[in-house]
Amino acid sequence: MKKQSPSMDAWLKEAKADPVAAKVGMFLVHNGVVRETAKAKVRLGEDVADIKGMEFSYDEQKVADAVAEAYKLEGIYYIKTWLNEGTLEIGDDIMYVLIGGDIRPHVVDALQFLVGKIKNECVIEKELR
Repeated sequence: MKKQSPSMDAWLKEAKADPVAAKVGMFLVHNGVVRETAKAKVRLGEDVADIKGMEFSYDEQKVADAVAEAYKLEGIYYIKTWLNEGTLEIGDDIMYVLIGGDIRPHVVDALQFLVGKIKNECVIEKELR
């Protein structure tokens, strides 16, 4: 069943109150959203019809393992994730990932690493036409 999206204001307030916050010089947030353009069209340039939504699920343990791996990256001190599930419509939030670290290059690299790992190894997305 589709979940209620979290508040980024609340997440950032919580992150800045965490004991590691004094080491963090930057937070980045990724917000994945269901779009109408099919993945095959966007990524591969295939001529396919738009989608109407998606079925979305994830493996909680794999996400936890990916987060643990991201914490091993240089300069990363804070990570929080939220993933939706169920039948999602165009415009619905798929996921949020918040990463805090010491400097911009470390945080950008960690965000790209973690979002990529989650998308490629932890989730199941079925586009609905």
